[in-house]
Amino acid sequence: MIIIGEKINGTIPSVGKAIAAKDADFIRNLAKVQAEAGANFIDVCASVEDSLELETLKWLIDLVQEVTDTPIAIDSPNVRIFAEAIKYCNKPGLINSVSMEGDKVEVVFPLIADTKWECAALLCDDTGIPQNAEKSLEVFTSIMKKAKEYNIDPSRLHIDPLVQMLCTSEVGINNVVEVIKEIKAQYPTIHITGGASNISYNLPARKLVNQAFIVLAMNAGMDSAIIDPLNRDMMGMIYATEALLGEDEYCMEYIGAYREDKFGVKK
Repeated sequence: MIIIGEKINGTIPSVGKAIAAKDADFIRNLAKVQAEAGANFIDVCASVEDSLELETLKWLIDLVQEVTDTPIAIDSPNVRIFAEAIKYCNKPGLINSVSMEGDKVEVVFPLIADTKWECAALLCDDTGIPQNAEKSLEVFTSIMKKAKEYNIDPSRLHIDPLVQMLCTSEVGINNVVEVIKEIKAQYPTIHITGGASNISYNLPARKLVNQAFIVLAMNAGMDSAIIDPLNRDMMGMIYATEALLGEDEYCMEYIGAYREDKFGVKK
């Protein structure tokens, strides 16, 4: 599982406060502990007013790179900021994100076409978030047509089917599972990602729903997730699921993670 560490995000109150106060040590520590916990990318999202976003992203990226060489996931709703923000990164990372809304793909795909940068792509367009699997797959087809146009290999894309709240869904995650399976059947090397916590909004005991979702999604083919790598219960569930799916030879990763005390269980 590719772990995109979600904790450096200005929408989180404690992080927003640290950004406003320019608390560099707070940000450095968040980067360090996520990398140590196994994050493959460190997501960096400023969530400040437009006029301050680029300088804030540079400040955050510089702080992360002071304490870890884990690649950066640059996270912004403004796709035009990526062209400048990638200049601050020491190595290729992940653009988070594009979609078929407006000209987002036309801005980002040419930018990363001849690089090793990866990209998260959301399955939505100008009509909004699809409400059925058929529409989601139509959007996916459009994204892949653009990727081919810019010679972007499927292995560099992380497709986000946009999981919605379980409490407002009539079919649970059946549509999401259908979409994941079909995408992986068409492009075995592509990645499927998403925010694991989206599923449980407005439900009690959210962590149980999140953990159940990640197991079902991984079984369908999800291999990338935007999560808190410090959540030891979730990380334990991911290691266990990989072992059960035959993706961990002789359970060595699972055993190693347990020995390193990465799980939320007592030895």
